[in-house]
Amino acid sequence: MLPPDSVGVVTRQNKTYVRHRVTAGETLYGLARRYRVSVEDIMEANPSIKGALVSGQEVLVPRVRALVPATAPKAAAATTTGTEAPTAAARSLPTDAKGNRVYKVQPGQTLFAISRKFGVAPAALQRYNKLATNGGVKVGQTLIIVPAGGAAAAAEPAVAAAKPVPTPPTARPERDDETEKERAKEREREADREKEREAAKTKEAEATREKDVAPPSPTATPADEPTRASEVVRKVTESGLAAVIEGGNSEKYLALHKTAPVGTIMMVRNIMNGQVVYVRVIGKLPDTGDNSTVLIRLSKKAVAKLNTPDQRFRVETSYLPD
Repeated sequence: MLPPDSVGVVTRQNKTYVRHRVTAGETLYGLARRYRVSVEDIMEANPSIKGALVSGQEVLVPRVRALVPATAPKAAAATTTGTEAPTAAARSLPTDAKGNRVYKVQPGQTLFAISRKFGVAPAALQRYNKLATNGGVKVGQTLIIVPAGGAAAAAEPAVAAAKPVPTPPTARPERDDETEKERAKEREREADREKEREAAKTKEAEATREKDVAPPSPTATPADEPTRASEVVRKVTESGLAAVIEGGNSEKYLALHKTAPVGTIMMVRNIMNGQVVYVRVIGKLPDTGDNSTVLIRLSKKAVAKLNTPDQRFRVETSYLPD
């Protein structure tokens, strides 16, 4: 189900994107966490984005969940009965000691998503694995996808007891209970995320007001030293000198930082021209030698994005710690 502030989907070059309408206060990092994609993927899909997002702006977000074909009556009928033939992917899965084809649940996957991946109905997976009708799956859980002897043999008792239900003519596959449950859960999660965003905005506004009226600190930081982090809500903001990673030839947006954990997605803004780039921290910057006055080192591609000819230049960084 698409979020309330999405305006539909679009397919370009065999890739599907969610058309997201930006609301006040939203950032690329926030969109990446919300849709479970990387900031780099969003920026690649939207080359026109040069800085902060603007309210009302439309952003294309790569969709990571597989789409169900609009016309597949044969597959849809099999899904409702639980007797469909497993896909080649299901038949290529490893077997356990009993001869069952099994699969280990990955992060972010649901029972419905796994059923679509391997062409097996959710009800059949529940029956093979003795799952509760309203239960989900857990990361790392091993599921039987094709039981020993084939799916048809395991589904035979259920099919014999089931009464035929006429299928209304439609161009879309029939939605089962599992789909509706997943959508209900997604709506609840979206409501919780919206509450968290509103609370964060309120706290950030209060912290900004307090900062505006606070007296100047008696110990000022030298101009050539990086300003250490000040945390507002959970957002860490720093300012200081930036330089290029020496000897690096990566074609990605990367960074070395003194305090941010490896894997952190960080916004870097060139204070002189306002240019912004999002980078991924790949290592710790030692506080020795030339690095003693440097806050962050960036890959050559990230420096080029900031559009500066200087070897060292002042930047502002911000990120949300885990």
